[in-house]
Amino acid sequence: MASAKIVVIDYHKGNLLSVQHGLAAVGGEAVISDAPEDISAASGLVLPGVGSFESAMEYVNESGQGKAILDALGRGVPFLGICLGLQLLFSRGEERSGERGLPYENEEPVAAGTPGDDRWVAGLGFFAGSVTRLRSGRLKVPHVGWDQVYPTEVGERTQLLRGVPSGANFYFTHSYALADDVDPTLVAARTHYARSFGSAVARGPVFGVQFHPEKSSATGLVVLSNFVDIVRAGGVR
Repeated sequence: MASAKIVVIDYHKGNLLSVQHGLAAVGGEAVISDAPEDISAASGLVLPGVGSFESAMEYVNESGQGKAILDALGRGVPFLGICLGLQLLFSRGEERSGERGLPYENEEPVAAGTPGDDRWVAGLGFFAGSVTRLRSGRLKVPHVGWDQVYPTEVGERTQLLRGVPSGANFYFTHSYALADDVDPTLVAARTHYARSFGSAVARGPVFGVQFHPEKSSATGLVVLSNFVDIVRAGGVR
């Protein structure tokens, strides 16, 4: 059986060992690295989720990781973005470092392209679409804890979610999520908290999940195992 040589990308925002350990538990050969050359040489990539959209993109751009990631995606290298790692795949996010980027609880989002608008931070832009703050007058934000994930028709055909039943519980911790301008043919699963948002995306060998599979017990290990299988196979089957 081919080895799954996966690089867990370190953008210096937190402890990545839980992701590495989760991949190892399902047979993945996973290493943590911040080096663009390691990203370029990987058979599979995992971009975990720690920190703010703005601070993460600053490091990814300045370090050369962003170019290495996009080059790898362009070559069809299997990729899994987790939490913020999912969000960074998209065109833009409104989460900035520090309080200046946090909208007031009842503030309406500003449309992209509004003159003088400095809300948006550019993401990797591999997929079109926005990441916006969850807003609720009733529910607590950040959204932290176990919640249900409902695969869409896209998700039911997606190898990453094979063996994941509708309504399965996964662990979340986030204040921002995909907006409604994301192409629905990308959305592999939805979760309903404050609003309905895409909690998993899939296109070819590129995947993202808003939840943390490495913190989601046996069902999370199913997702990680599926990803390792995809890497071993050199892409989706």
